[in-house]
Amino acid sequence: MPAAPPGAPDVAQAIRGALLAGDPRAKAMAARAVARDWRQGRLAFSFAAVMPDRPARPERPELLPPGRMPRRGRGQSERGRIALYHALAHIEFVAIDLALDMAGRFGAAMGPRFVGDFLAIAADEAMHFALLDRRLRTLGSHYGALPAHDGLWDSAHATRHDVAARLAVVPMALEARGLDVTPMMIERLRGAGDERGAVILQRILDDEIRHVRAGAMHFIALCARRDEAPEDTWKSLIRLHLPRAVKPPFNDSAREAAGLSRTFYATLA
Repeated sequence: MPAAPPGAPDVAQAIRGALLAGDPRAKAMAARAVARDWRQGRLAFSFAAVMPDRPARPERPELLPPGRMPRRGRGQSERGRIALYHALAHIEFVAIDLALDMAGRFGAAMGPRFVGDFLAIAADEAMHFALLDRRLRTLGSHYGALPAHDGLWDSAHATRHDVAARLAVVPMALEARGLDVTPMMIERLRGAGDERGAVILQRILDDEIRHVRAGAMHFIALCARRDEAPEDTWKSLIRLHLPRAVKPPFNDSAREAAGLSRTFYATLA
């Protein structure tokens, strides 16, 4: 990455601006712009701006507690597939903010590579969101047409003071869960004749392996600096923050490719 010129804008301020974009399209475009400007050396490694406690959200979808969400079925019918794509689009939309906040909140302490890795992840999540929203529109729907649950950001807020906890919870547990369940979704979509949707989910799965790997790499390096055992530290943080989140079935091969050996999660299941 080229060095930013004197007087270049603050990367944290650019990240904050993207977090405070409420319109879904505007947020996705802002995330991709921040990642591009950082990669091209147009943003300074400077953190004068403070990250918001909560990102901006659009008026729709209606956000419900997870327990009040309607059941969406298995994605075989068109209605079921719309519900599936909407749920996944919401996950990817929130994932944009999770990656942006990771870079902006912890980047000053973790360094430029950390910032670059998570801004690149934010850009990927923005692309995933756009693909899923486009697929919804081909089916006569759109993001915001159905309710969505509001639990994803809670884990980020709970770990806002500890980068190790945030890495353990978000990429290494929540995103890793996507590695387990996405292959089954792909097979169901193919069984329903929805090859276009299956291709989108395969692209997301391939990218999420890289995202989990980046989180695991930074977590392991952080544990080494703290003279802590990564597996034991991860288990302790998961027991504290997500005690019921690690459960089979596991996609062991995808997790291994992402840097998560069974020594991390098997005894927690």
